[in-house]
Amino acid sequence: MINRQILPEAHQALTQFRALCLTGPRQSGKTTLSKALFKDKPYVNFENPTVQFEAEQSPEAFLKQYRNGAVFDEVQRVPHIFRYLQEILDNNPKRGQFILTGSNNFLLQEQVSQSLAGRAGYLSLLPLSYAELIEAKLTDNNIDKLILTGGYPEIWNEKLMPNTWMNSYIQTYVQRDVRLLRNITNLAAFTRFIYLCANYAGQILNRDDLAKKTGVDTKTILAWLGLLENSYILFLLQPWYNNLNKRIVKSPKLYFYDTGLLCFLLGIKTEASLQKNTTYGAIFENWAISEIRKNNFNQAQNEGMYYFRDSAGNEIDLILEREGEPIAIEIKSSKKVEDSMLRSLKYWQKLQPNSQTILLHGGDRNELLNEKMSILPYNEVINL
Repeated sequence: MINRQILPEAHQALTQFRALCLTGPRQSGKTTLSKALFKDKPYVNFENPTVQFEAEQSPEAFLKQYRNGAVFDEVQRVPHIFRYLQEILDNNPKRGQFILTGSNNFLLQEQVSQSLAGRAGYLSLLPLSYAELIEAKLTDNNIDKLILTGGYPEIWNEKLMPNTWMNSYIQTYVQRDVRLLRNITNLAAFTRFIYLCANYAGQILNRDDLAKKTGVDTKTILAWLGLLENSYILFLLQPWYNNLNKRIVKSPKLYFYDTGLLCFLLGIKTEASLQKNTTYGAIFENWAISEIRKNNFNQAQNEGMYYFRDSAGNEIDLILEREGEPIAIEIKSSKKVEDSMLRSLKYWQKLQPNSQTILLHGGDRNELLNEKMSILPYNEVINL
């Protein structure tokens, strides 16, 4: 098993709460991690039709089999069981009784907030991070291979072809998960919508334009974006505000949690085609920001991630809040650093003179320009 960096946080949560809710995208390693945490407790998968039927028919009788705790996998499929589980946890104050996993954040969080508030901790497990792959000695410093392969554990463990695996992943997601979560009558339009989203990676999202290209209304686009967010396919970065006397762009920027999936949706199959692709800079930016997001989740940090852009077009790719203080990060795929790449950071320093600024780039230059500005190579993303 690959050592997951979220493990210490999971152990800690099990000492503080009666149950731990572990959410994240399909195939991110939730089952493997849960079994490692609960080696001596039963494992129950509610995607098994027989198990699901038994739990639905008689929840009380079903739960009596697991008075000493268990791993309940994909528990959002039997939402009514939470009310009965609440009674069990109320009657037994022991910590770390159950691990509840789910691949849909909204459904699981909704049930937890309604029935298990104060009784359950909450963590999200994303695909493998760059730091985890390096520690497991599964990768070298080939950034293009990292981007193209993504972070889903099965691909790395079994040395699978990313493109073939991703094709199956998308088909399974659309055919099974989407139908469970929302009654989408036009699956062809929804599938087209997912592919179109890939073209917005690293860009400010234009919902009206996306609706027009998909062939649905803007209200539907909002609902479908929420579906992809709650399924951990993509996430949105909101603009950063701090009472600046400038008009700030209000639309979010769109990013994918996994660049392997992003490359598949864009039709990029080889490292050579990735390097030549006109969207390479945006894909590299997506990789860096998604890695920083993984670091946050693995450390159970809820500190903010934003982007900055004013009406004059001055833009910073990422504003990362640490202990309430903003850190401005500009991301460039180029291996060579040019002075022009620092322009946005210098502009930011005029607005926020006490803020740390970082240029993260695709090469190996590592230099402290002054006490507030650094140039870092991409592999330093593990420390951000």
